[in-house]
Amino acid sequence: FFKDRHYLDKEWDQYFSVGCGAGNAVFPLIATYPDVFVYACDFSQRAVNLVKAHKEFNETRVSAFVCDLTSDDLGKHISPASVDVVTMIFVLSAVSPEKMPLVLQNIKKVLKPNGYVLFRDYAVGDLAQERFSTKDQQISENFYVRGDGTRAFYFSNEFLTSLFKEQGLDAEELGLCCKQVENRARELVMNRYVFPKGIVFPVILGVGSKLYFAIQIV
Repeated sequence: FFKDRHYLDKEWDQYFSVGCGAGNAVFPLIATYPDVFVYACDFSQRAVNLVKAHKEFNETRVSAFVCDLTSDDLGKHISPASVDVVTMIFVLSAVSPEKMPLVLQNIKKVLKPNGYVLFRDYAVGDLAQERFSTKDQQISENFYVRGDGTRAFYFSNEFLTSLFKEQGLDAEELGLCCKQVENRARELVMNRYVFPKGIVFPVILGVGSKLYFAIQIV
């Protein structure tokens, strides 16, 4: 179920994995780059415990901590303007839209002036969103609650670009990826979108300068 992520094959000094989960982006990083240091946070204590219990966990390479980015001050764990790259993979969509700016403001405090944010999340029009629409699970526009109580927001290009621009990040390029899933038995073709399509995977580059979304669908 948990797959290691190898999309960060470029060398920097300090990374910050937001919503780190079990650390599946963290440990490939420290394995690839012997000198890199990674900060990792998650809303869930259980997730942070999994990171710390990993056989490759080393406090000289990884700092893992519990954090609610809508209210907790990242400055208690990370020095201001010290992080080269922040990753946000399917994290922001779980946050209420009105609190998303708080998350970005918090992250921006620890990001270097020429730092990067690598972002991936759900996009408007995804098959999963269409399924929500038929089950009376909508909280507000493009925002839904799942059966287990967790939430999912589906980003449009315009919303995503505006959200980051208001925090000092200008969109330089935005790409959306779409994948069709075919059910031959039922003769159905279903669209998955992420940023990259169905799931959004934007890569945001540059505080106060550039914003790049590498979006793909899963």
